[in-house]
Amino acid sequence: MLDIMYLTWLGWGCWVRVLLVSPGGPGRVGGVEYVVYSLARALAGVGHRVVVLAGEPGVGGLRVLDLGGVEVHLWPVWSPGGAYHIPRRLGELRRYVARLAAETDVVHVHSVHAVFSVEAGVAASEAGAPVVLSPHYHGGGHTPLREALWTVWRRRVAGLAGAVGAVVAASRPEAERWEEDFGVGAVVVPHGVGDDVFLYRWRGASSNYAIYAGRLEKYKRVDKAYEVAAARGLRLVVVGDGPHLRALRRRLRGALFLPPQPRERYLDLLSGARYAINMSTREVYSIFVAEALAMGVPALLSREVAEIYTPGASGEVNEVTKAEVRPWSQVVPEVLAVYRGIEKP
Repeated sequence: MLDIMYLTWLGWGCWVRVLLVSPGGPGRVGGVEYVVYSLARALAGVGHRVVVLAGEPGVGGLRVLDLGGVEVHLWPVWSPGGAYHIPRRLGELRRYVARLAAETDVVHVHSVHAVFSVEAGVAASEAGAPVVLSPHYHGGGHTPLREALWTVWRRRVAGLAGAVGAVVAASRPEAERWEEDFGVGAVVVPHGVGDDVFLYRWRGASSNYAIYAGRLEKYKRVDKAYEVAAARGLRLVVVGDGPHLRALRRRLRGALFLPPQPRERYLDLLSGARYAINMSTREVYSIFVAEALAMGVPALLSREVAEIYTPGASGEVNEVTKAEVRPWSQVVPEVLAVYRGIEKP
């Protein structure tokens, strides 16, 4: 009821039809996918019609499935090393995006680091659909090869940036990087966390372990997190998967590596840790850290991560104990306000 009242106040007078574009499907381990599907469920949970169009390397052709009231369309992509997400049959994809966009009020594209997302966004814009862009922008590529490719790809991203109706950044540092590199301003709307997070409170004051959870890439510097934990006499528990897993297993013999865990098990591990640790050099908004802070778990963070939650952080290792973290239900009205700003005439 409150959501309907909110839409009426904005002048919608009806539920919103949203097409969310994601680099990967719901089974993929990644922060962008977590955000897309969390937002999709939050929107659908209050009555909006939500369709997700996602890249999926594991399918030979288009697949459509239902994810708890969210319609998910999986399009085949090529994802070497779990990256790039290059769409197969690009011409068909463009026509398919145009068809889906014609049935929605707004298209919300996530991640300029995925070819699939950018090409879908360009197709939606060329079809005349209102487009919102969440860049999840790290400032470039994460390896020398990816950085070299960015010198070319940046022009394609700039074209999309100039065509969208609004850009939404998850943090002030991301917004500043984006505006500096592309000259397009961004509205800052921090990501939310699941309601279930607030059912847990920190119980790890005497714990013997620290925890890192997320995708395992070299730039995440899990090896540095291991050093930070060891300096405090703690074992590092690593929850996640990714291309750097094998190298980390060889180098960090004292760490405990766990695959992505069932939700309740993961939240229990997090609430029982002495610290959450994230020493990444590039981060848009760490959901893992936000979940920890929502529980009251202290976080040891690199400057790049800490400044998301504590503006002005400058140390190599920063301890953060408090930050404003909201459930997705409180984030949705801000996202809807952005959608309202570029509604169809």
